[in-house]
Amino acid sequence: MKILGFDSSGMVASVAIVEDDILVAEYSVNYKKTHSQTLLPMFDEVVRMTELDPESIDAIAVAAGPGSFTGLRIGMSTVKGLGLALDKPVIAVPTCHALAFNLWGSDKLICPILDARRSQVYTALYEFENGEMITLKEQEAMDIGDLTDIINTMERDVIFVGDGIPVFKERIKENVIKNVSFAPAHLNRQRAGSVAALGLIYMKEGKAESADDVKPVYLRKSQAEREREEKDGRR
Repeated sequence: MKILGFDSSGMVASVAIVEDDILVAEYSVNYKKTHSQTLLPMFDEVVRMTELDPESIDAIAVAAGPGSFTGLRIGMSTVKGLGLALDKPVIAVPTCHALAFNLWGSDKLICPILDARRSQVYTALYEFENGEMITLKEQEAMDIGDLTDIINTMERDVIFVGDGIPVFKERIKENVIKNVSFAPAHLNRQRAGSVAALGLIYMKEGKAESADDVKPVYLRKSQAEREREEKDGRR
């Protein structure tokens, strides 16, 4: 089974191909460029380098959120377009699930954190048991202080992953009572390889959708929506 994966939920733009248990190709760029400029050219390059026939893929996996509102929209619209053009199903992979999957096999509590501004993070909690990733806390937006309080009640060593680390690293180290570690450079950001690998698992579990039906997961309103509501409330 061959899965094409996309992740544009944060600053990283990433495209990958997973075939069965092999990561055939992965192209990731963590640089300040608009995903609308990079995502399709990266896909074209992966197709060219691997001599991929797009018709040969079985499904397209996409990081569905949470994350950057603009990035999620670009990634989702790209995948919807490809899915419709190729008549392929789409697999929505939660962003935090894919980040945690970067750390497959860890014996620690795994905590993805994405910077959601205003001292908040998009987060979830996971562990691995007998080679299976188990969700202990589903994705949600919360205050970083509330998150550290929850982690402290679990009394476990924890490893953090995600773009919230540079923002909250010192606060985490000061407030989490158990041993704390942070994923290394090659694993601490979004990767389409993890999205595609999870997509393969989800495909086998029957979780694929039509390109028409798949939707992003925002968890909260965008800044523009919040500002508009505040402005309307003052009228």
